[in-house]
Amino acid sequence: MILSDTKILEEIEKGTIVIDPFDRKFLGSNSYDVHLGMHLAVYRDDILDAKSHNKVDHFTIPEEGLILLPHRLYLGVTEEYTESHAHVPFLEGKSSIGRLGIDIHATAGKGDIGFCNTWTLEISVKQPVRVYHGMPIGQLIYFEAAGEVSTSYKAKSSAKYNTRTDKPVESMMWKNFEK
Repeated sequence: MILSDTKILEEIEKGTIVIDPFDRKFLGSNSYDVHLGMHLAVYRDDILDAKSHNKVDHFTIPEEGLILLPHRLYLGVTEEYTESHAHVPFLEGKSSIGRLGIDIHATAGKGDIGFCNTWTLEISVKQPVRVYHGMPIGQLIYFEAAGEVSTSYKAKSSAKYNTRTDKPVESMMWKNFEK
């Protein structure tokens, strides 16, 4: 079941959902709009290796915006830091973003209960498009979970994305191959 706006507000009041910064005007009837943070990153190498730590270069979106190009993966980040202690958060692109040919994630739209961080975005575009820091980029939807969670994301020893950051985080798949 998806949480309504009044239920999201109740859960924020209880502390089971945290959105920082939070502004009531970005709360939809059953979602919350998140915004593009000021930092982007691109991988240094054209060929990526799942067993290697692929390095990225971080940069800031200038005030006049930045033109994103097709055939390039950009890692972005939400302005909003979020926590979800009792609900499963899903991040989806806004329809206005999709209509500009911008995808904000390839596979990572679902968070886990216990995820506490900003969201790294896997941004790709269909044609050149200028983006701006602070523009609405996606919406968070919260689902109720059936049953108790035995280990939340933040408590898992295998969790790779627990360090709070305001910059996008590159793939940590390589850690799955460590001994």
